[in-house]
Amino acid sequence: MKRFLQILFWSVIPAAFIGPGTVTTCASAGAGFGYALLWALTFSTIATVVLQEASARVTVVSGRNLAEAIRDRFRGGATGLLVLLLVLGAVVLGNAAYEAGNVLGASAGAALGSPVDARVATLLIGVVSAAVLWVGTPRVVTTVLAATVAFMGIAFLATAFLLRPPVGEVLRGSLVPAVPAGSGLLLLGLVGTTVVPYNLFLGSGIARGQNLRDIRFGLTVAVVLGGLISMGILVAGADVEGTFSYEAVSATLSTRLGGWGGPLFAWGLFAAGFSSAITAPLAASVTARGLFGQDTDRWEPRGWRYRAVWMGVLAVGVGFGLAGIRPIPAIILAQALNGVLLPFAAVFLLVIVNDRGLMGDAGINGPVANAATTAVVAVTLVLGVSGVLRAAATTLGRTATEGQILGTAAVIAALLLVPLFLWVRRARSGARAALA
Repeated sequence: MKRFLQILFWSVIPAAFIGPGTVTTCASAGAGFGYALLWALTFSTIATVVLQEASARVTVVSGRNLAEAIRDRFRGGATGLLVLLLVLGAVVLGNAAYEAGNVLGASAGAALGSPVDARVATLLIGVVSAAVLWVGTPRVVTTVLAATVAFMGIAFLATAFLLRPPVGEVLRGSLVPAVPAGSGLLLLGLVGTTVVPYNLFLGSGIARGQNLRDIRFGLTVAVVLGGLISMGILVAGADVEGTFSYEAVSATLSTRLGGWGGPLFAWGLFAAGFSSAITAPLAASVTARGLFGQDTDRWEPRGWRYRAVWMGVLAVGVGFGLAGIRPIPAIILAQALNGVLLPFAAVFLLVIVNDRGLMGDAGINGPVANAATTAVVAVTLVLGVSGVLRAAATTLGRTATEGQILGTAAVIAALLLVPLFLWVRRARSGARAALA
């Protein structure tokens, strides 16, 4: 029972990353390239486990959550100010962008599966999300989200199973890397929609007072189940022919599975958006509390500062929904922004878990953990740099293939990893000298 409760508790992480962005990106990948990009979800699921374990370990070992550790590690001067701005950008700005997609996606799901107008659905989603965040502590909120994720997972996994995809092709796509022509943007999006920056702060913030062994079990099982749900969405998308849209997915599933196939997808889309519409504001408040909450009494979950942060993020999402903005372009924009901001959070985490003065000999990253974390950081750097290069090419009116963008991004990322390696090495040796 204890382990089952741990899985439920850590379901907040898949509840956060399986939002409308995941539904849109995974279903689009399936519709465009069949099962060929499933391996990207395999990688990103492993990457999520690696980074989330590291962020939770920071809290358990040091007594500080990730935001507090970053605040103390980089306190003061121009460096401290730059780090503060980057963290706020990666979490608050990124959360606001995600929240717009979350609310738009949830309202699209509600409108797709019922006669409710999208704007009315937006208001209802905003009111219910605010009520859950207002009355609940982070632990209560995660319990509510666990139930939502369970229903969402049943919807998507049942859909994928009933479609009876070819097992051999699914296994090959899940395990053998392949990059079909024109798939570069979606490939990066599959990683960016799973390895979410604000989840690192959220997971670290709710890990306080828990046992590291229990965290590893509950977190790993919950994230792997979330990865399987994402794969189920991609498998369902692979059945769609023609231009991707929510309506096209709904129509295809209704044809293949019967009249209930469309409503099942609509419920899954709504649940994905609703669960993430709660976790994004929650993560922003948890992070702000870690950065500014030296006086913790004034940053308690029921305090006005804590509530003001999640209210602001939630208001952004509701505002976009009421403005009638089309959900799919807004969601894709949010994924692109996440791809640019993700490397900053991953780099800071890598430095923190190599700080012997903070983590001690027992908690500091070992060779295997460092290799895994560095590999994930390298991929996120390629993801972020390629997003910047793509935006620059569009702005300057230049034409560049995905291969050129990815190749250039890989070279730049390799050059950035050299000073990062030296930075980590100095942090480890400097902390060791200070202790000596």
